[in-house]
Parts: sequence; C-alpha cells; structure tokens
Amino acid sequence: MADKAEGAFLTIGELADELGLPQHILRYWESRFPQLRPLQRAGKRRYYRPDDVALVRRINQLLNHEGYTIKGVQKLLSARAPDQFDAAPVVPAERTPTPVTPITATPMTPEILAELTHMRASLARALAAA
Repeated sequence: MADKAEGAFLTIGELADELGLPQHILRYWESRFPQLRPLQRAGKRRYYRPDDVALVRRINQLLNHEGYTIKGVQKLLSARAPDQFDAAPVVPAERTPTPVTPITATPMTPEILAELTHMRASLARALAAA
C-alpha cells in the first residue's frame, strides 16, 4: 500500500491487510452499516474511497479496541454527522493480552446451600409481592 498516493481508492484486500482483518468482515460490516458503501465495479470489485476508509477505521476502533457491540456502533454512527469520521486518523492501539484467571469451583457446603436457599425464598417473596 505504500506505493499508492494519499487519498487513492483502496481495494478490499488492501484495506483488510492494513487493518489486519479478513475481507469477509469488511463485507459483513457493509451489510450492517448503511453509511459504508464502497464503489463496486465490474465483477463486484470493491473500491474504498478515503471517506469509506476513515469510516471503516472508526468502526474497527469501536468494535475491536473499545469494546462496542454492532448495535452500539450502529447507534453511535447514526447519531453522528458523516464528516466526523475523517477528522483524525485512528492509530491502531497496542494490544496487550488480558491475564486470564482460572475459575475454581467452590465446594458446595451446607452453609452455602442454606444461604442460597434463603436468598431464593427472599426473591420469590419479593416477586410475589410485586
């Protein structure tokens, strides 16, 4: 991609490589985000304009780095003006793996069982009163 001029259209393969995503993810996003409409030439070859590239970078940032859901990003994008996406390029964040703590099962003691039974009865009474 280094040989392309700034502002040149990108193919789906070039954009997918730049973001480190599979091409099918970009095609899926096109079905979920109506704002994302790259040009399609003969043979359905996609060409992403600079505005499309900025939007895809923003979607990627929100979904894969900030933890938004598809619905959350849809709401966020529908509330924003289209020109807000190309204001600042998104720089990929360094990913640090989250340490995984193994889950160990607590043995079911009679005290724990009695407490759970009491909580269940309290919840049932609260629901019946509501």
